[in-house]
Amino acid sequence: MNPEEPQSPELAEAAAEEGGITFSEFVPFAWEILTDGGWLMIPLGLLALMIYFEAMSIVLRLAKAKVKKTPRTVWGDWIDDPEKGSGHIGEVIRYVVGDGIKTEESLLRVEAVRGRLIPEINARIVVLSVLVTIAPLMGLLGTVIGMLTTFRGLAVASGQAIDLVAEGIRVALITTQTGLMIAIPGYIFISLAIRSRNVYMGFLAELETVVVQRLHQLDKPQ
Repeated sequence: MNPEEPQSPELAEAAAEEGGITFSEFVPFAWEILTDGGWLMIPLGLLALMIYFEAMSIVLRLAKAKVKKTPRTVWGDWIDDPEKGSGHIGEVIRYVVGDGIKTEESLLRVEAVRGRLIPEINARIVVLSVLVTIAPLMGLLGTVIGMLTTFRGLAVASGQAIDLVAEGIRVALITTQTGLMIAIPGYIFISLAIRSRNVYMGFLAELETVVVQRLHQLDKPQ
């Protein structure tokens, strides 16, 4: 066909759909990859569930505090009238201030809130980091196992050696690809978790600063 001749709409639509994949084609394709990857795909799948569950648990727990949606201009007024406070931040301010900022006990209560939540979040972030690091290593282990199996079969096979090696390498690399596909989003979740933790720590630092300022104002001679 002449390159300059315009294609018919039917040919253009067929060419556009030729490179795509339908859902009915994707399911057997995904199942073939899963079965070709071997038994190590099962622990990789379980590891992925653990990573994403732990990550979402951390992010959602810190998101419930709604620190970003409650700026200092809002919760600063709650210190003078704690009963106006709402949500997690309102509960923290009512606990810290109590009936009023009268002693340094308020500072100790801020530190108590920090000591109760932040170390737990830090520990869970460490666990999440370890799990994400394990994912590509487990995928690499699957690749090594697959390559050993390929070379063992190659040693006893006769003929078609190139085809055997190519197919063996293809299958062996499935676990490495899967491990990387698990780890890359996992690192994104770690960044989100650390960012959410830092935002919450910033709120506690600001609250502590406001309490100190109020204490100094109360200590001034009238």
